[in-house]
Amino acid sequence: MTHPSESLPTIRLTPKANARAVRHGSPWVFDNELVLDRRTKNLTPGAIARLEDAERNFLALVGVNPNSRIFARVLDRDPDMVIDEAWFIPRVKHALQHREMLYAEPFYRLIHAESDGLPGVIVDRFGDTLVIQPNAAWADALLAPLVAALKSVTGATTIVMNGSGRARTLEGLDEKLEVIDGAVEGVIPVSMNGATYMADLMGGQKTGLFFDQRDNHAFAQNLVKGKRVLDVFSHVGGFGLAALAAGADSVVCVDSSAPALELAAQGAAAMGVSDKFSTRKGDAFDTMAALLAEGETFDVVICDPPAFAPSKPALEKGLRAYERVAKMAAALVVDGGYLGLCSCSHAADLEKFRNSCNRGIGRATRSAQLIHTGFAGADHPLMPQLAESGYLKGLFYRMMS
Repeated sequence: MTHPSESLPTIRLTPKANARAVRHGSPWVFDNELVLDRRTKNLTPGAIARLEDAERNFLALVGVNPNSRIFARVLDRDPDMVIDEAWFIPRVKHALQHREMLYAEPFYRLIHAESDGLPGVIVDRFGDTLVIQPNAAWADALLAPLVAALKSVTGATTIVMNGSGRARTLEGLDEKLEVIDGAVEGVIPVSMNGATYMADLMGGQKTGLFFDQRDNHAFAQNLVKGKRVLDVFSHVGGFGLAALAAGADSVVCVDSSAPALELAAQGAAAMGVSDKFSTRKGDAFDTMAALLAEGETFDVVICDPPAFAPSKPALEKGLRAYERVAKMAAALVVDGGYLGLCSCSHAADLEKFRNSCNRGIGRATRSAQLIHTGFAGADHPLMPQLAESGYLKGLFYRMMS
C-alpha cells in the first residue's frame, strides 16, 4: 500500500546527525543536521515533509522552514497521517482535558507548543476568547484548520491571532495582530488566585496576561499578609495584585509601561483595594535606585523582569543583569523580609540563574536563606526532551541581615 506521505517532499539527516534523538522524542532538527541540497533549501516555509535518517528509513512527518535554524519540527511519527483539522482535534482535546481538570475557570495556557504536541504553537484562553501565537512556519501555513479545531473543541467564539515577538522573527514570519473570528471589546477581567487582572488582548504584551506565574503568585501570597510589598517589573500587577488578594497592607507596582500600570490600577479598583495600591512608572533599575536613595524599605520585594537572556549569545550579559537586579532588590528588603527573583530566560538554566542571584545578594552585603524554588504552572508542561520548554524559574529568599 502506498503511504499518503510518499507524495510529500523528503528531507534527510546527514550520516553524522543523531537519528536516535529524533526516535527518542526530540522535536527539533537543525539545519546543520540535514543534507541541504538545492531541492531541500528551496522547500516552501511551512511545508510538510518526510524526515528520513541517512539510511532512508522514515522517522517522522515534519513541518519545515528553510529560513530558520530549526529547519524541521516533528509533527507525527505515523507516515499515514494527514496534517489537517482532524489531526489537530485530538491534540486540542487532550490539552483541554488536562486544563479543565486543573482549573475551575477557563483562564489558562491551553496549548504550550511542543509540550502539547503542536510545535511552536501557543494558545492562551480567556473565557470564550482564544489568543493564538503561531510561532512556527508550519502552524502559520495551517492556521485555518488549527482555528477550526480550536473552535470545535472549546466552543470559543472569538479568536485572536497574535503574530508578534522574537520567535516569529527567528522563523522569518511577518508580525501580525488581528481578530480572526468574533470581536474583542475592551479588556477582559481574569480571576486568578483571588486577584482580578485586566487582560488587554489587543494592546498588551504577548497574549495579554502571563498565566505562567500563577503558582509563584500563590506561593508569594503566603508571605505578604499585613506586609508592605514592592512588585518590580510588575506588568499588569502580577505579584502585586496577588499580594493584595492575600491581605498585604500596601503594594507599590513598578513598570516602564504606563498602560500596563493603568491596567494594574483597574485590577486593584475591581478588587476594592485601590487605597492600598500605588504605582511608580519608570525604568526598574532607576526606580529601585531612587527608592534606595529615599531610604525606602519593604517587607517583601519581588522582581519579575523580561527575558534578559533570550538566547545563548545574550547569556553572559543577561546573567549580569539578573545579578544587578538581585543586588538592588536585596538592599530594599528589611531584615527578616522576603525577596522573590524570577527569570523567564530559557538560556539561563536554574543553576546559572541561582548563582547570579546569590552573587547579587552577596554584593548587597546581605545574607539570605533560599526557601523556595518555583516554576511555571501545570498548564505550561515541560517536554522532557526539550529543556527550552521549562523556561520559568522563581527563587524566594528570606533575608537574614
